Amino acid sequence: MRQTVHQLFNLTGKTALITGGSRGLGLQMAHALGEAGARVMLAARKADELEAATADLQAAGIDARWVAADCAVEPDLDKLVSETLQRMGDIDILVNNAGATWGAPAQDHPIEAWDKVMALNVRGYFLLSQLVGKHSMIERGGRIINVASIAGLGGNPAGMHTLAYNTSKGAVINFTRALACEWGRYGINVNAICPGFFPSKMTAGTLAALGEERIAGSAPLQRLGDEEDLKGITLLFASDAGKHITGQWLAVDGGVSARVGG
Repeated sequence: MRQTVHQLFNLTGKTALITGGSRGLGLQMAHALGEAGARVMLAARKADELEAATADLQAAGIDARWVAADCAVEPDLDKLVSETLQRMGDIDILVNNAGATWGAPAQDHPIEAWDKVMALNVRGYFLLSQLVGKHSMIERGGRIINVASIAGLGGNPAGMHTLAYNTSKGAVINFTRALACEWGRYGINVNAICPGFFPSKMTAGTLAALGEERIAGSAPLQRLGDEEDLKGITLLFASDAGKHITGQWLAVDGGVSARVGG
């Protein structure tokens, strides 16, 4: 039977797991999914931040819970998936959002920092997707949303030294394509969101160094991302409205990536 637009975007009865969900983009995405009817499980390292984020979601009428986990640590990921399944049932939507960055010129970039970024931003996405796929999605379908970045599309302006981060986010984009091609047969849609500059703890150093007005002014829309700008694409990728979209990435950056030369 043909669905209405409201039915296509309705997530009632669905369960979503969001990593890095205690603040920033992850919490914004959790609000989007919860406001559409999904039950939400948040994951991050710090229990106090998770408690505050969960209370924020619950105050908005969303069924939200949390599990403290370091998404770069394999036993923590095992615990995260098993607790989510025990407490909330099958996982319908996975949002891989937890991430790290490191600023240093390439010639001075510490190898341990490189490994830290890759472990969380790439290996963690793979391991969690594999666990959720095996234990919940391969038999029944689902949606995986990977948070990449426009930094994964190319280099940076002068003064920004985030080689490991850019490399990891480029890997996330192709991980998304490859996994979508392999898991499409199971009814699993895999897509990526590439945010531009959003004020956050992760971008605070860059905004301070380069200037918020300068960065906002470099975008065709002349502004940074706000607390609502990821909601629409998150809901599209998570719902039946996007059921024929897989292996794709979309930049949400005010038009920065549309400019020739960045």
